[in-house]
Amino acid sequence: MMRTSMYFALAFTFVPMLQAFSADEAQPVRMGCGMMTFDTVPGWGLGEDGKSVLGPTHGGVVIDSEGNIYTSANMGVFVFSPDGKVIRRFLGDAHSNIHDMEIRKEGDEEFIYGARNAAGEGIKFSAETGDIVLKLPFPQESGLKLKKFAPTAITVAPNGDIILSDGYASNHIFKFDKNGKYLTHFGTKGNDLKQFNTAHGMTLDTRYDPPRLLICDRNHQPKGRLLHYDLDGNFIEEVTTGLGMPTSVAVQGDYVSVPDLHGRLVILDKSNTIMAVLGHNPNPKTRGSFNVPQDKWIEGIFSGTHGSYWDKDGNLYVQDWNVSGRLMKLVRVKE
Repeated sequence: MMRTSMYFALAFTFVPMLQAFSADEAQPVRMGCGMMTFDTVPGWGLGEDGKSVLGPTHGGVVIDSEGNIYTSANMGVFVFSPDGKVIRRFLGDAHSNIHDMEIRKEGDEEFIYGARNAAGEGIKFSAETGDIVLKLPFPQESGLKLKKFAPTAITVAPNGDIILSDGYASNHIFKFDKNGKYLTHFGTKGNDLKQFNTAHGMTLDTRYDPPRLLICDRNHQPKGRLLHYDLDGNFIEEVTTGLGMPTSVAVQGDYVSVPDLHGRLVILDKSNTIMAVLGHNPNPKTRGSFNVPQDKWIEGIFSGTHGSYWDKDGNLYVQDWNVSGRLMKLVRVKE
């Protein structure tokens, strides 16, 4: 059943006292409500000088089986330990501008799948070494004639099939087998029920059996929404609407985190009802803005929320689309 999101959920969110960001002076801010209450960790992931190490961010977040956090920035991929120290980097043209990531364990090794909008490809690389083992360029076998190919989201089916969304161009969603062979595509650009107006984010929704695709239709009019499709590209339902500009989705158990580019993160339960809203930005001048430098960050207030991921303890890591490069850790408050 389709659930319509309600902005009144903000009324149940802790409102942090506004404090300009300083790694040395900022205090933790509590946000959310009920079982989805979190504390921020001021200064997490910053360098020894208190400055961001990332450079501009317009990407995603994933976590490996050891709890290490991977985030993609314009210049490449940075890997942090849970306490916020950089333990390795994959920098340069091959790993730059990864807009979305998924991580999968295959045998004894973990691999990251990335959608690179600027480079016009999907990639698969080792989470340990960064070695690229597969590239997914535009599939000429599809017979389509596109002026542009700009993938924004990627996910992997249980059988290894790879699903890649051309969210910044045609809004077709392409399906490949595990070796990169083109299989099919579905979806078109538009504002009808079964069309996409920026199929921006996507993941495998494991809250259901069998799993299905959960897709962010970010610019759908009149309001952004989430959709369910099966793994063969068949429409199932409109999941929820009124989410502003949903950019990505991350699932843990019965819960899904949905960053909204308008400067907040929404958490839904299995019935797709809002449980909590985190980091809501009430300022129209900075909400949805890339150009909020580090010295203008406000602890507990997001600006252009773009990527998120859960760790095994239910903590959240959230990336802003941000000129200085912002990645935040939110620690789940135990009941």
